[in-house]
Amino acid sequence: MSILDQLAATIESRKGADPDTSWTAKLLAKGPEKCAEKFGEEAVEAIIAAAKNDRENLTYEAADVLYHLLVMLAARDVKLDDVLAELERREGTSGIAEKAARS
Repeated sequence: MSILDQLAATIESRKGADPDTSWTAKLLAKGPEKCAEKFGEEAVEAIIAAAKNDRENLTYEAADVLYHLLVMLAARDVKLDDVLAELERREGTSGIAEKAARS
């Protein structure tokens, strides 16, 4: 089991937990919109760190982005396995071709 699988399972287990004892439960209790907003904030922080070539901070912010992405997915009942399956489906396909196939 990868660390992302473990993290996704932990996040899933926090659904319905006491928001006073779990940051994840607190985020989930605020609803999917707040989870999406928090993901966006973390993504912007990662972008800023990348633009400044701050490798150490980018590492921390990238971890935050991955965590908040998984929380956002959980808030909308999208499984990490479904996202990974989609990435697998795209493997070996040009990004240009894949994007064109969506329209």
